Amino acid sequence: MQYGICPLSIVPLRFAPSNESEMISQLLYGEHFKILEERAKWSKIRVAFDAFEAWVQNKQIKKIEEIVYEDLDTQTPELSADLIEFIIDTNQQLTPVPMGASLNANAYLNHKFDGHSVSGVLPKAHIIQSALFYQNSPHLWGGRSPLGIDCSGFTQMVYKLNGYRLKRNAAEQAKQGEALSFIEESEAGDLAFFDDNEGIINHVGIMMQDNYIIHVDEKVRIDRIDHSGIFNTELRRHTHKLRVIKKII
Repeated sequence: MQYGICPLSIVPLRFAPSNESEMISQLLYGEHFKILEERAKWSKIRVAFDAFEAWVQNKQIKKIEEIVYEDLDTQTPELSADLIEFIIDTNQQLTPVPMGASLNANAYLNHKFDGHSVSGVLPKAHIIQSALFYQNSPHLWGGRSPLGIDCSGFTQMVYKLNGYRLKRNAAEQAKQGEALSFIEESEAGDLAFFDDNEGIINHVGIMMQDNYIIHVDEKVRIDRIDHSGIFNTELRRHTHKLRVIKKII
């Protein structure tokens, strides 16, 4: 087994080993992974944080020893807490890193970081505060940063910043936590899941107080939520059908 780490700001993860293949997620700076299959230009990897599997270009990753991988795996994650910050390499060159980048890798990449960071498990009350940092970030399928993010990438990164692990996709996240019977039982920071006409879960958002929800619909936005689902006040109609609310924390 071989191992690697992301030395760049944001690296696309693709469904197949091709630049023309769909981007299904992203690696952020400092995230580490196992290399499952290696080809001339591409590698299939499994990300340590959420066990997500995808293809990445070999030129955009850096291999590490197993002992480094295991060390990173046992450390409490230290994450960049500003929308955009910088790391400094040995040549004093700057590289931008997004919020949620993993700073534990600095020692192995010979980088320095002087910005704000967060570490450990935070109280549930911090969930909404973290979510609001992403407000108005544009929707990007497979995105996980304030420069472009999808619905499950948004919930995953907000929870990650507060010390909690979520799977990568909405349907996988819906398998975590405890289901609530009524919307009135929910509290700020719980997750709401939505499905399509075939019953497939295809959307997720974070519950706020007073029947509001923050989620990604073209951008990270705040809308009303009721027993039927998300009500967009601009469109004056429901846009997503509520399936279940889960208490993760």
